[in-house]
Amino acid sequence: MQALFICAMNTIDFLVRKDQLASTELRETTECPLAEGQVRLRVEKFALTANNITYAAFGEAMNYWGFYPAEPGWGRIPVWGFGSVVESRQSAVSVGEEFYGYYPMSSSVVLQPVRPSPAGFFDGAEHRAALHAVYNNYARCSTDPFYSPQTEDVQALLRPLFITSWLIDDFLADNNFFGANEDGTGVLLLSSASSKTAYGTAFQLAQRKGIEVVGLTSAANLEFCRSLGCYHQVLAYDQLDQIAAGAACVYVDFAGNADLRRSIHTRFANLKYSSSIGGTHVEQLGGAKDLPGPRATLFFAPAQIKKRNAEWGADILGQRLLQAWQGFVEKVCNPAAPWLVVQHHVGPDAVRAAYAEVLGGRGDPRAGHMLSLAPNSAPLAAALT
Repeated sequence: MQALFICAMNTIDFLVRKDQLASTELRETTECPLAEGQVRLRVEKFALTANNITYAAFGEAMNYWGFYPAEPGWGRIPVWGFGSVVESRQSAVSVGEEFYGYYPMSSSVVLQPVRPSPAGFFDGAEHRAALHAVYNNYARCSTDPFYSPQTEDVQALLRPLFITSWLIDDFLADNNFFGANEDGTGVLLLSSASSKTAYGTAFQLAQRKGIEVVGLTSAANLEFCRSLGCYHQVLAYDQLDQIAAGAACVYVDFAGNADLRRSIHTRFANLKYSSSIGGTHVEQLGGAKDLPGPRATLFFAPAQIKKRNAEWGADILGQRLLQAWQGFVEKVCNPAAPWLVVQHHVGPDAVRAAYAEVLGGRGDPRAGHMLSLAPNSAPLAAALT
């Protein structure tokens, strides 16, 4: 067994009220000694996007709070990022190794690696045993085919979102777009079109034939969405009347806005399917009962992964995802017209401000927020008082 003891350190956790997401606290706790088989990772950096706000908004319904439990009433939002091993009591995981995976908004985390392999490991903590394996997997950067040092930030910001986007596209195609494209004039409506998961989905859908991809967004984000070139048409939320009421369509809802959902279900009598993906409009979230037309159905990406794993095998699924990812990254990172500009937020105060910005849906939709609470990133004592 190997172990590294630098010095006794404290962990900084960013907590949110489960019932009031704008209410936050930074808490400092003393790190506990590791048990046999555990490892401690410094959370080097993590992405914060509207997807993480969705995790919080649906934390109870889909058990996202269960990955990193906190005291009653409080939650630790899970985020995607990178951690490096600073202490290990697991022979298969070495100090200094870097892993991509699902972390808390914290400066460090203790994990319990099980099923180690050259590709990485799964967290075997008892409280995570019933949670989906997709979120319990930590990829070893030295062997991860998706990883490159030059695109770490893009990977943290977009990889989990794009995999969801790819799976949404695959799910819709797998179901023949629920009949919306039978005559080649079908319409796919994507709300919150400026969000990264939405435009990743549009990027995939635009490569198919017989479907018109329409992005719905706020007036402020119209030009950004149009500049991406992956939507056939971009409309403001109050411009639904520009689409024929009789159009055969599918609604892919990234906003979770109850009023918008009702407007779409009411206007489009030939709505073939309504898929609920996210909740970027936190203040307008609401139920989906008593709607005209089809029932709004929650999309759960791991279910489609499980289906394709069974049908294709993990290797073929991985190859198809990697190929699609590489094409997407090439487009997103095109220096002539980048879709994403990374902004770094280091230290507790910066993390708190970035969270407020993303929660409020403010700022430049082209911005990608990378955050860090890791030690020595900023003076901690002042920020915690």
